[in-house]
Amino acid sequence: MAKCTKKVGIVGKYTTCYGASLRKIVKRTEISQHTKNTCSFLAGGAKTYNTTSVTVKSAIRRLKELKDQ
Repeated sequence: MAKCTKKVGIVGKYTTCYGASLRKIVKRTEISQHTKNTCSFLAGGAKTYNTTSVTVKSAIRRLKELKDQ
């Protein structure tokens, strides 16, 4: 039987030379960095469009909705 790969977690890239307490601090910060932002207040303004065509398309749709109301 072959030995399985050990599951080391998110701070497995930092070896034992850094110490457990420092790795715990890094683990907390990296977990908070990689979590998805679920705040509904920020979600609307946080999105930025990469292309101008998408920006124009959304602006046209928004203006059409305002005109219909």
